[in-house]
Amino acid sequence: MMLNILKSKIHCARVTEANLHYMGSITIDEALMDAAGIVANEHVHVVNNNNGERIETYVIRGERGSGCICLNGAAARLFQVGDEVIIMAFAAMQPEEARTFRPSVIFPDENNRLSPSAE
Repeated sequence: MMLNILKSKIHCARVTEANLHYMGSITIDEALMDAAGIVANEHVHVVNNNNGERIETYVIRGERGSGCICLNGAAARLFQVGDEVIIMAFAAMQPEEARTFRPSVIFPDENNRLSPSAE
């Protein structure tokens, strides 16, 4: 049996852009992706702390150091600039591995930047 376990989390980032006329996805600053262990095209869940909306989408690499968190396509109707979001990626693991696995969780500041020690 495989369990789906939290692998990576970007906790309380701020939406910097919502682009309705893009095909869909979430664009994330590459520095945040690397710090959290999220890769381009990875399936993620995104929670909007401001209105309770939850979506599933895939990740597009954003410019490193830009602080970009951009909801693209239809999700742009559910997320507004300034909304606080949690971005989570999960991985399938055997129960034995899941018992000791520790997810990568990062806490960007209000400008979606990491402290120098976290980069």
